[in-house]
Amino acid sequence: MENTKEFKTTLRKEKEKKELITHLNRIEGQINGIKKMITENRYCDDVLIQLSAVNSSVKSLANKLIEKHLNGCVVREIENGNTEIIADVINLIKRFQ
Repeated sequence: MENTKEFKTTLRKEKEKKELITHLNRIEGQINGIKKMITENRYCDDVLIQLSAVNSSVKSLANKLIEKHLNGCVVREIENGNTEIIADVINLIKRFQ
């Protein structure tokens, strides 16, 4: 018996995917910069400031995705009669507090 887990999917336009990947690449670059700072024994304050910048970038990306999710996926689910999606959204938002 094959053990495969099905995942929900979200269809994204190529432009949206490109924007999200660009944002992720920027975050990846920031992380790589922090790794380099650590290997170079940079001052803690400098590393922490860069970590704060990464945190802001991740939050910004999460906010974009939440907005798209609410305006797209959630609206569609409600229009199709799935009001249980509201509980899912509430739990999702609680994760970001």
